Amino acid sequence: MTDATAPPTETPVPRELGTVYVTGGSSGLGAALVEAVTAAGGKPVVLDRVPPSAEVPHAVVDLADSAAAADAVERLAVEVGPPDAVVTAAGTDACGPLAEISVEHWERVVQVNLLGTVAVVRAALPYLEQRRGTVVTVASTLGLKGVSDATAYCASKFGVRGFSQALAAELAGRVGVTCLVPGGMRTAFFDGRPEQYKPGPDADLADPRATAAAAVTALRQPVGVEIREMLVAASGESSWP
Repeated sequence: MTDATAPPTETPVPRELGTVYVTGGSSGLGAALVEAVTAAGGKPVVLDRVPPSAEVPHAVVDLADSAAAADAVERLAVEVGPPDAVVTAAGTDACGPLAEISVEHWERVVQVNLLGTVAVVRAALPYLEQRRGTVVTVASTLGLKGVSDATAYCASKFGVRGFSQALAAELAGRVGVTCLVPGGMRTAFFDGRPEQYKPGPDADLADPRATAAAAVTALRQPVGVEIREMLVAASGESSWP
């Protein structure tokens, strides 16, 4: 009879990253993820509306188009190799009162942030299941807390978190699922907004490289172990708790 309390005899082995598909990998957190995956010995592959500045395999695709997103995954799987992991870092926003945001603009936020995430993960699933791979979805602290003038973004990121929890239950033992919940970061995400929706000059924002490093930690968990959710934010993050 074995002792269930006995310590394991083997040290868990961190998994190799392999080929990691990164949505939104041409800027912001996505670009930081490309650097972090490369530094950790992995092979990043980017899906974005614009080509990345880094010399990495990529597909130019509008993630608001679910069919195009799925086609891009299939094309990349043939051209550069199937994914061992997927990180869905692409995101957009539409700030302002609901009545003042056009239907098209509001719905695009949900299409990119939520439906684009689902489309890429769905298309990658057959490959990830073959490899017992990993998915890291990217939500937000505004997927935990609703704030004024951010209905589209909050709706999409609350949706990403719910999708991630359900997906983790559905794929338990077959594909690892982590929901990354970042706070505000020093990226171009806030560029082009009206001044009242930009972080103030004294805002405490995280370095996207730190958030990317946390995602790599999730990707490197040994097979059979998953970080289900991780919140990464600057010490003075104003949107949490």
